[in-house]
Amino acid sequence: MAIVLTPEPPLANWLAALDAQIKAAPTFFDQQAVIVELIALPAETPDVAGFLEQLEQRGVRIIGTEGAHPSWRGIKTGLRPLANTRASSKPVAIRAPSPAAHPAKEPSALLIDRPVRSGQSVVFEHGDLTVVGSVSSGAEIVATGSIHVYGALRGRALAGLKGNGSARIFCRRLEAEFLSIDGLYHTADEIEPGLRGRAVQAWLDGKSLMIAALD
Repeated sequence: MAIVLTPEPPLANWLAALDAQIKAAPTFFDQQAVIVELIALPAETPDVAGFLEQLEQRGVRIIGTEGAHPSWRGIKTGLRPLANTRASSKPVAIRAPSPAAHPAKEPSALLIDRPVRSGQSVVFEHGDLTVVGSVSSGAEIVATGSIHVYGALRGRALAGLKGNGSARIFCRRLEAEFLSIDGLYHTADEIEPGLRGRAVQAWLDGKSLMIAALD
């Protein structure tokens, strides 16, 4: 599956924010397939192809783009690798229908009834994500809502995508490589040793990511 990046103008500010995230989590994009959604950029945006090259220079492995304006040169819209991009060995997830096309009164949720294996990435953009099983080291789960893992969380978990600061992360056994809620991160080295191996929840308290045991 692929991570979707949606750059917004001004691109210089957006790149600066991305650089800050990469600095906080240097391995975040390692071996991750990425689709760049360009729909938020105005048609008059200059040198979009050069902007994509800047992403690749940061270690972002782009396998395709969506929403490119026809006037932009050097960009092929679709899920095929760009001309100077290595092909990805990972499958690309088919995106869920847009909430605008299918409005719902209540938030939706995704249930994964099997373990998430090393190298797999699950991205859910429309609510909470629940995994009935474990998340292996080298795996990644991402959701706009909260994340629930009824097993060991050994990989990476990113909740509160798209600015949902009320999201939380719950797991039965914390062994995570990386935790994030609404852009605030804890790497494995930053998690208190006394919390590892325990049932925990993570949440935001202002600009701080908090983690506490549930037992």
